[in-house]
Amino acid sequence: MPNTRQALDGKAMGIMVLLCMLWGVQQTHLKAVLDEISPMMLIALRSGLSALLVALLMRYRQERMNVAQNWKPGLIVGVLFAVEFVFVAEGIRYTAASHMIVLVYTAPIFVALGMHWLFPAERLAALQWLGVLLAFAGIGVTFLGHDQPSTGSNMLWGDFLGLLSGLAWGLTTLVVRASSLANAPATETLQYQLVVTFILLLTLALVTGQAEFKPSPVVWASVAFQGIIVSFASFLIWFALLRRYMAAQLGIFSFLTPLFGVLFGVVLLGESLEIHFIIGSSMVLLGLVVVSGYGWWRRRTEEQRNT
Repeated sequence: MPNTRQALDGKAMGIMVLLCMLWGVQQTHLKAVLDEISPMMLIALRSGLSALLVALLMRYRQERMNVAQNWKPGLIVGVLFAVEFVFVAEGIRYTAASHMIVLVYTAPIFVALGMHWLFPAERLAALQWLGVLLAFAGIGVTFLGHDQPSTGSNMLWGDFLGLLSGLAWGLTTLVVRASSLANAPATETLQYQLVVTFILLLTLALVTGQAEFKPSPVVWASVAFQGIIVSFASFLIWFALLRRYMAAQLGIFSFLTPLFGVLFGVVLLGESLEIHFIIGSSMVLLGLVVVSGYGWWRRRTEEQRNT
Protein backbone atom coordinates (compact mmCIF):
# COMPACT_ATOMS: atom_id res chain seq x y z
CA MET A 1 0.00 0.00 0.00
CA PRO A 2 1.62 3.30 -1.08
CA ASN A 3 2.32 6.02 1.44
CA THR A 4 -0.10 8.83 0.59
CA ARG A 5 0.87 11.07 3.48
CA GLN A 6 2.29 14.40 2.41
CA ALA A 7 5.01 16.66 3.71
CA LEU A 8 4.09 19.47 6.06
CA ASP A 9 2.74 22.59 4.37
CA GLY A 10 2.19 26.07 5.78
CA LYS A 11 -1.30 25.24 7.03
CA ALA A 12 -0.14 22.14 8.89
CA MET A 13 2.79 24.02 10.42
CA GLY A 14 0.48 26.76 11.68
CA ILE A 15 -1.88 24.19 13.20
CA MET A 16 1.04 22.38 14.85
CA VAL A 17 2.27 25.63 16.43
CA LEU A 18 -1.19 26.22 17.90
CA LEU A 19 -1.41 22.64 19.16
CA CYS A 20 2.02 22.87 20.77
CA MET A 21 0.98 26.10 22.47
CA LEU A 22 -2.14 24.39 23.86
CA TRP A 23 -0.23 21.36 25.09
CA GLY A 24 2.52 23.56 26.50
CA VAL A 25 0.14 25.67 28.57
CA GLN A 26 -1.45 22.68 30.36
CA GLN A 27 0.94 22.53 33.31
CA THR A 28 1.01 26.32 33.63
CA HIS A 29 -2.78 26.34 33.77
CA LEU A 30 -2.89 23.58 36.40
CA LYS A 31 -0.47 25.56 38.52
CA ALA A 32 -2.31 28.86 38.00
CA VAL A 33 -5.65 27.60 39.37
CA LEU A 34 -4.11 25.53 42.16
CA ASP A 35 -5.83 27.61 44.86
CA GLU A 36 -9.24 27.22 43.18
CA ILE A 37 -9.21 23.51 42.35
CA SER A 38 -6.67 20.75 42.95
CA PRO A 39 -4.83 19.43 39.87
CA MET A 40 -6.14 15.94 40.69
CA MET A 41 -9.75 17.09 40.62
CA LEU A 42 -9.30 19.25 37.54
CA ILE A 43 -7.76 16.41 35.55
CA ALA A 44 -10.52 14.03 36.72
CA LEU A 45 -13.29 16.42 35.66
CA ARG A 46 -11.68 17.25 32.33
CA SER A 47 -11.26 13.53 31.59
CA GLY A 48 -14.92 12.86 32.34
CA LEU A 49 -16.03 15.74 30.12
CA SER A 50 -13.73 14.62 27.30
CA ALA A 51 -14.94 11.01 27.61
CA LEU A 52 -18.53 12.21 27.19
CA LEU A 53 -17.59 14.21 24.10
CA VAL A 54 -15.70 11.27 22.58
CA ALA A 55 -18.70 9.01 23.21
CA LEU A 56 -20.98 11.48 21.41
CA LEU A 57 -18.53 11.73 18.52
CA MET A 58 -18.30 7.95 18.19
CA ARG A 59 -22.09 7.73 18.20
CA TYR A 60 -22.28 10.39 15.48
CA ARG A 61 -19.70 8.51 13.38
CA GLN A 62 -21.42 5.20 14.16
CA GLU A 63 -18.17 3.81 15.58
CA ARG A 64 -18.36 0.91 18.00
CA MET A 65 -15.76 -0.10 20.56
CA ASN A 66 -14.43 -3.63 20.16
CA VAL A 67 -14.48 -4.29 23.89
CA ALA A 68 -14.35 -8.07 23.51
CA GLN A 69 -10.97 -7.88 21.80
CA ASN A 70 -9.45 -4.73 23.28
CA TRP A 71 -10.65 -4.49 26.88
CA LYS A 72 -7.45 -5.92 28.40
CA PRO A 73 -4.95 -3.62 26.64
CA GLY A 74 -7.53 -0.86 26.95
CA LEU A 75 -7.60 -1.28 30.71
CA ILE A 76 -3.79 -1.32 30.86
CA VAL A 77 -3.34 1.86 28.81
CA GLY A 78 -6.13 3.46 30.80
CA VAL A 79 -4.39 2.73 34.10
CA LEU A 80 -1.00 3.88 32.75
CA PHE A 81 -2.57 7.07 31.39
CA ALA A 82 -4.19 7.69 34.77
CA VAL A 83 -0.92 7.02 36.60
CA GLU A 84 0.83 9.53 34.34
CA PHE A 85 -1.59 12.24 35.37
CA VAL A 86 -1.49 11.26 39.04
CA PHE A 87 2.24 12.00 38.88
CA VAL A 88 1.55 15.26 37.02
CA ALA A 89 -1.15 16.33 39.49
CA GLU A 90 1.03 15.61 42.51
CA GLY A 91 4.28 16.82 41.01
CA ILE A 92 2.93 20.19 39.89
CA ARG A 93 2.18 20.98 43.55
CA TYR A 94 5.91 20.91 44.33
CA THR A 95 7.82 21.85 41.21
CA ALA A 96 7.61 24.55 38.58
CA ALA A 97 5.35 24.15 35.56
CA SER A 98 8.38 24.69 33.33
CA HIS A 99 10.15 21.76 35.00
CA MET A 100 7.11 19.52 34.71
CA ILE A 101 6.57 20.01 30.97
CA VAL A 102 10.20 19.21 30.12
CA LEU A 103 10.26 16.07 32.27
CA VAL A 104 6.91 14.82 30.96
CA TYR A 105 8.34 15.09 27.46
CA THR A 106 11.08 12.59 28.25
CA ALA A 107 8.46 10.00 27.21
CA PRO A 108 9.85 9.56 23.64
CA ILE A 109 13.16 8.42 25.13
CA PHE A 110 11.44 5.62 27.05
CA VAL A 111 9.40 4.77 23.95
CA ALA A 112 12.55 4.54 21.81
CA LEU A 113 14.23 2.25 24.35
CA GLY A 114 11.16 0.02 24.57
CA MET A 115 10.74 -0.16 20.81
CA HIS A 116 14.41 -1.12 20.50
CA TRP A 117 13.79 -4.24 22.55
CA LEU A 118 10.29 -5.09 21.33
CA PHE A 119 10.59 -4.54 17.57
CA PRO A 120 13.76 -5.58 15.70
CA ALA A 121 12.91 -3.23 12.82
CA GLU A 122 13.06 -0.23 15.16
CA ARG A 123 16.39 -0.83 16.85
CA LEU A 124 18.31 2.30 17.76
CA ALA A 125 21.21 3.41 15.61
CA ALA A 126 24.51 4.57 17.12
CA LEU A 127 23.57 8.24 16.73
CA GLN A 128 20.26 7.60 18.50
CA TRP A 129 22.05 5.96 21.41
CA LEU A 130 24.11 9.13 21.66
CA GLY A 131 20.85 11.08 21.84
CA VAL A 132 19.58 8.79 24.62
CA LEU A 133 22.77 9.27 26.63
CA LEU A 134 22.60 13.03 26.10
CA ALA A 135 18.98 13.15 27.31
CA PHE A 136 19.70 11.11 30.45
CA ALA A 137 22.77 13.23 31.16
CA GLY A 138 20.52 16.28 30.88
CA ILE A 139 18.09 14.74 33.37
CA GLY A 140 21.01 14.21 35.74
CA VAL A 141 22.08 17.84 35.41
CA THR A 142 18.51 18.97 36.08
CA PHE A 143 18.22 16.90 39.25
CA LEU A 144 21.70 17.45 40.65
CA GLY A 145 21.44 21.21 40.33
CA HIS A 146 19.05 21.63 43.27
CA ASP A 147 21.13 23.36 45.90
CA GLN A 148 18.57 24.84 48.32
CA PRO A 149 17.90 22.35 51.16
CA SER A 150 14.37 23.59 52.01
CA THR A 151 12.69 24.44 48.72
CA GLY A 152 15.11 22.33 46.69
CA SER A 153 14.01 19.04 48.26
CA ASN A 154 10.35 19.72 47.51
CA MET A 155 11.14 20.71 43.92
CA LEU A 156 13.33 17.63 43.55
CA TRP A 157 10.38 15.45 44.58
CA GLY A 158 8.12 17.24 42.10
CA ASP A 159 10.73 16.82 39.36
CA PHE A 160 11.00 13.11 40.16
CA LEU A 161 7.24 12.73 39.81
CA GLY A 162 7.47 14.58 36.50
CA LEU A 163 10.05 12.07 35.27
CA LEU A 164 7.80 9.20 36.38
CA SER A 165 4.95 10.74 34.41
CA GLY A 166 7.15 10.68 31.30
CA LEU A 167 7.91 7.01 31.97
CA ALA A 168 4.19 6.22 32.37
CA TRP A 169 3.40 8.05 29.12
CA GLY A 170 6.13 6.10 27.34
CA LEU A 171 4.79 2.78 28.67
CA THR A 172 1.30 3.75 27.49
CA THR A 173 2.59 4.25 23.97
CA LEU A 174 4.44 0.93 24.02
CA VAL A 175 1.33 -1.00 25.13
CA VAL A 176 -0.68 0.61 22.33
CA ARG A 177 1.96 -0.27 19.73
CA ALA A 178 2.42 -3.85 20.97
CA SER A 179 -1.26 -4.79 21.43
CA SER A 180 -4.47 -5.04 19.45
CA LEU A 181 -5.01 -1.32 20.05
CA ALA A 182 -2.44 -0.66 17.32
CA ASN A 183 -5.22 -1.39 14.80
CA ALA A 184 -8.08 0.16 16.78
CA PRO A 185 -9.58 3.58 15.97
CA ALA A 186 -7.88 6.44 17.78
CA THR A 187 -11.18 7.38 19.43
CA GLU A 188 -11.48 3.93 21.04
CA THR A 189 -7.96 4.07 22.48
CA LEU A 190 -8.54 7.60 23.73
CA GLN A 191 -11.83 6.58 25.32
CA TYR A 192 -10.22 3.81 27.37
CA GLN A 193 -7.68 6.33 28.64
CA LEU A 194 -10.22 9.01 29.49
CA VAL A 195 -12.76 6.78 31.24
CA VAL A 196 -10.21 5.00 33.44
CA THR A 197 -8.48 8.29 34.26
CA PHE A 198 -11.79 9.88 35.26
CA ILE A 199 -12.70 6.99 37.57
CA LEU A 200 -9.29 6.57 39.19
CA LEU A 201 -8.42 10.23 39.67
CA LEU A 202 -11.88 11.14 40.95
CA THR A 203 -11.60 8.29 43.47
CA LEU A 204 -8.13 9.42 44.52
CA ALA A 205 -9.30 13.02 44.84
CA LEU A 206 -12.14 11.92 47.13
CA VAL A 207 -9.95 9.60 49.22
CA THR A 208 -7.09 12.09 49.66
CA GLY A 209 -9.28 15.10 50.39
CA GLN A 210 -8.50 16.86 47.11
CA ALA A 211 -12.05 16.85 45.74
CA GLU A 212 -13.12 20.19 47.16
CA PHE A 213 -13.10 23.18 44.83
CA LYS A 214 -14.56 26.64 44.56
CA PRO A 215 -17.45 26.56 42.03
CA SER A 216 -16.40 29.87 40.52
CA PRO A 217 -16.49 30.97 36.87
CA VAL A 218 -12.71 30.54 36.78
CA VAL A 219 -12.99 26.87 37.79
CA TRP A 220 -15.76 26.03 35.32
CA ALA A 221 -13.89 27.86 32.57
CA SER A 222 -10.78 25.85 33.48
CA VAL A 223 -12.64 22.54 33.28
CA ALA A 224 -14.18 23.56 29.94
CA PHE A 225 -10.84 24.68 28.52
CA GLN A 226 -8.98 21.55 29.64
CA GLY A 227 -11.80 19.14 28.78
CA ILE A 228 -13.09 20.54 25.48
CA ILE A 229 -10.09 22.31 23.96
CA VAL A 230 -7.07 20.43 25.31
CA SER A 231 -8.19 16.84 25.96
CA PHE A 232 -10.80 16.56 23.21
CA ALA A 233 -10.38 18.95 20.29
CA SER A 234 -6.58 19.16 20.21
CA PHE A 235 -6.13 15.38 20.14
CA LEU A 236 -8.73 14.93 17.40
CA ILE A 237 -6.90 17.53 15.32
CA TRP A 238 -3.61 15.75 16.05
CA PHE A 239 -4.99 12.40 14.89
CA ALA A 240 -6.38 14.07 11.76
CA LEU A 241 -2.95 15.49 10.99
CA LEU A 242 -1.38 12.05 11.48
CA ARG A 243 -3.73 10.62 8.86
CA ARG A 244 -2.75 13.27 6.29
CA TYR A 245 0.86 14.25 6.97
CA MET A 246 4.13 12.43 7.62
CA ALA A 247 4.33 11.34 11.26
CA ALA A 248 8.09 11.92 11.54
CA GLN A 249 7.79 15.58 10.55
CA LEU A 250 4.86 16.09 12.91
CA GLY A 251 6.83 14.45 15.71
CA ILE A 252 9.77 16.80 15.26
CA PHE A 253 7.42 19.78 15.26
CA SER A 254 5.80 18.62 18.53
CA PHE A 255 9.04 19.35 20.41
CA LEU A 256 7.96 22.97 20.41
CA THR A 257 5.59 21.95 23.22
CA PRO A 258 8.12 21.90 26.10
CA LEU A 259 9.63 25.13 24.81
CA PHE A 260 6.21 26.78 24.94
CA GLY A 261 5.68 25.22 28.37
CA VAL A 262 8.84 26.78 29.73
CA LEU A 263 7.94 30.14 28.13
CA PHE A 264 4.44 30.14 29.63
CA GLY A 265 5.79 29.21 33.06
CA VAL A 266 8.19 32.12 33.02
CA VAL A 267 5.86 34.72 31.48
CA LEU A 268 2.53 33.81 33.11
CA LEU A 269 3.68 32.47 36.48
CA GLY A 270 6.90 34.40 36.91
CA GLU A 271 8.95 31.23 37.35
CA SER A 272 12.71 31.64 37.43
CA LEU A 273 15.01 29.56 35.28
CA GLU A 274 18.04 28.22 37.13
CA ILE A 275 21.20 27.76 35.10
CA HIS A 276 21.30 24.02 35.80
CA PHE A 277 17.74 23.66 34.54
CA ILE A 278 18.49 25.60 31.36
CA ILE A 279 21.54 23.45 30.63
CA GLY A 280 19.87 20.17 31.62
CA SER A 281 16.62 20.76 29.76
CA SER A 282 18.54 21.86 26.65
CA MET A 283 20.46 18.57 26.75
CA VAL A 284 17.20 16.64 27.18
CA LEU A 285 15.48 18.37 24.27
CA LEU A 286 18.52 18.00 22.00
CA GLY A 287 18.69 14.31 22.85
CA LEU A 288 14.99 13.91 22.08
CA VAL A 289 15.40 15.61 18.70
CA VAL A 290 18.33 13.32 17.85
CA VAL A 291 16.44 10.16 18.82
CA SER A 292 13.11 11.05 17.22
CA GLY A 293 14.45 12.92 14.21
CA TYR A 294 17.00 10.33 13.12
CA GLY A 295 14.56 8.40 10.92
CA TRP A 296 13.41 11.55 9.16
CA TRP A 297 17.01 12.72 8.65
CA ARG A 298 18.07 9.33 7.24
CA ARG A 299 15.17 9.26 4.78
CA ARG A 300 15.93 12.80 3.62
CA THR A 301 19.58 11.84 3.11
CA GLU A 302 18.63 8.77 1.08
CA GLU A 303 16.20 10.78 -1.05
CA GLN A 304 18.87 13.35 -1.84
CA ARG A 305 21.30 10.61 -2.84
CA ASN A 306 18.74 9.05 -5.20
CA THR A 307 17.94 12.35 -6.95
